[in-house]
Amino acid sequence: MCVMSFAAFLWYIYSERGDNLTKLNMWLRRFSIQLLWGAGILIVIAMIFSHLEGLTIIGNICYIVAFVLSGVSILLRAIQALKSKTVSIELLVSIASVGACVIGEFNEAAIVTFLFQLGSFLEQKTMKKTRSAIKELTQMAPTTAWRIIKSVNSGDNTDCKNSSDNSCSNERKEKFDIEEIDADEVEIGDTLLVKAGSQIASDGIVVKGDGYVLEASITGEPLPKHKADGDIVYAGTILDSGNLHMRATKVGEDTTFAKIIALVEEAQDAKSPVERFIDRFAKYYTPAVIIIAALVFIFTRNVDTAITILVLACPGALVIGAPIANVAGIGRGAKNSILLKGGDSIHTFSKTDTVVFDKTGTLTMGVPEVSAMKDYSNASEQVLSLAASVEKASDHPLAQAVIRYAGDVMSYEACAVETVKGCGVKAVVNDHDVLVGNQRLMEQDGIELPEQIKQDLSDVQNTGASIVLISIDKKVAMLLGISDKIKADAKKSIADLKDMGISDIIMLTGDNAATASAIAADLGITDYRAELLPEDKMTVIRSLQDAGKIVTFVGDGINDSPALAAADTGIAMGSGTDVAIDNSDVVLIRSDLESLVRSLRISRKTVHILYENIAIAVGTVILLLAGLFAGYIHMAIGMLIHEASILVVIFNAMRNSSMRLKYK
Repeated sequence: MCVMSFAAFLWYIYSERGDNLTKLNMWLRRFSIQLLWGAGILIVIAMIFSHLEGLTIIGNICYIVAFVLSGVSILLRAIQALKSKTVSIELLVSIASVGACVIGEFNEAAIVTFLFQLGSFLEQKTMKKTRSAIKELTQMAPTTAWRIIKSVNSGDNTDCKNSSDNSCSNERKEKFDIEEIDADEVEIGDTLLVKAGSQIASDGIVVKGDGYVLEASITGEPLPKHKADGDIVYAGTILDSGNLHMRATKVGEDTTFAKIIALVEEAQDAKSPVERFIDRFAKYYTPAVIIIAALVFIFTRNVDTAITILVLACPGALVIGAPIANVAGIGRGAKNSILLKGGDSIHTFSKTDTVVFDKTGTLTMGVPEVSAMKDYSNASEQVLSLAASVEKASDHPLAQAVIRYAGDVMSYEACAVETVKGCGVKAVVNDHDVLVGNQRLMEQDGIELPEQIKQDLSDVQNTGASIVLISIDKKVAMLLGISDKIKADAKKSIADLKDMGISDIIMLTGDNAATASAIAADLGITDYRAELLPEDKMTVIRSLQDAGKIVTFVGDGINDSPALAAADTGIAMGSGTDVAIDNSDVVLIRSDLESLVRSLRISRKTVHILYENIAIAVGTVILLLAGLFAGYIHMAIGMLIHEASILVVIFNAMRNSSMRLKYK
């Protein structure tokens, strides 16, 4: 009865029009959980009746119904694969379960299909769990925006025409007409109003107002960041307080937020070399098993043995073991603000033995700050006040560092400002002749440096800092050392990499040798190359690879793109340029080096679990078949062990989404 029913169903499905098949598939997917648990309950009931004298027929009926409930969708998938000229694992399961019915083992047919479906259910549940990072990101995407469509001046200014009172114009208030639009309708160049508590709809630049923005969805930083004129804001972030006018610079799929979502989605679809091998292996494995089972039947005339081979040889654990391990690893990375671009990237990254760092923006903050100060005036606040007043006329990075260091000191108006190219700035401030610049500027103005200042200058230079001297009325009053501040987590992260067995850690920079040497020594980096052009960095990467090294390069700028592309694994900081991010295999959204260490641990753990799954799957099949031919394994126990191996690889992969990253 079971065989006839399935044969009729097979003929119906194969001959019916695609519309009916699609509807049936949709119905089965819709009620898949109910059908699965219904089959499970019927199997339990059948087991009870099978042990009651005179009621075994009821038990067999329950087994058959359970077999149909769990087996129909498997058969459908097998037929769909056949129509596309693919021999799938589902075909092997279908033949094995129908064969079990042929020999009257209805319990085995029901349990085989139920456990196979249970494995598929747990696999999908794990996939769904690890893809939750994408769902959370998608739900955080902005849906609406307020676009400023016209600005007009309100208030009657008739009386102002004949008035010389400047305050009259201040009474005219600026009014903006705004419209609410879908976030997808925002165009580049649009001026948007962002209200407190609302999401920012596109990447852009603040043109008016100020406020504090929660950027955790982009940078991972929990504290709000102050934004004012000229600052960059990102789509998907939330204005915690204040009011902003911004000009849209990136919209739709070009925003940083949208790219993060796209990168995670692409990563979970990408396959590792192991997965690609298993895909090729599965195409030949199923036909081979069917042929072996047929030959066993031909030579032994033992249907039970042939069908048992079909059941025990189903490589379900092997097929799902690798992809589920990779997806779990990618999901774990996404939860930690790390974008791992697919199984291939994970596999290569896990083998890294050499890590090469760019300096600026990667190991350092990328913003020059005052790192040393020597005061020779005993009036440091007054000196900084005069110096900051002069530096406000310059947009040079060192000038901005001096201004930031001076803080909220009193400011004066600078007169007769003269910029001396390559040297610094001269000015008259509050009746004082003020010079702010390097040693050459002092020498050109005839200012002598006492021996103590020369010694201090040499000491600060040896730390790799740039020198800024401040002279007041022909006398040096202060020496400032300005350097790019090392990231707080850089030293510990490099030590952690060494503990993880990374044999070579190298720094590449376009900066001068003295600065490079000082930073390398501070961080414990033994090898560095200075004064490099972008193509020089790529040459270094190539030479390391030629020496047999598996190289990971970490950078953030456009100039790092050639090296990122050339390295075995390119890692970009999330705060870096779009070109760097696009050319990378891993993106550290938080832009911290602790994320680098964490990403390597995740990659290694993922690959470790992947190989564990393969060993479990292959080992189980080999042992079961060996036990079968030796006479120790029979259908029932073999089937339970085989299906249990599928559950084991699923639960093994799920460990990666919850375990602490201690693996090195």
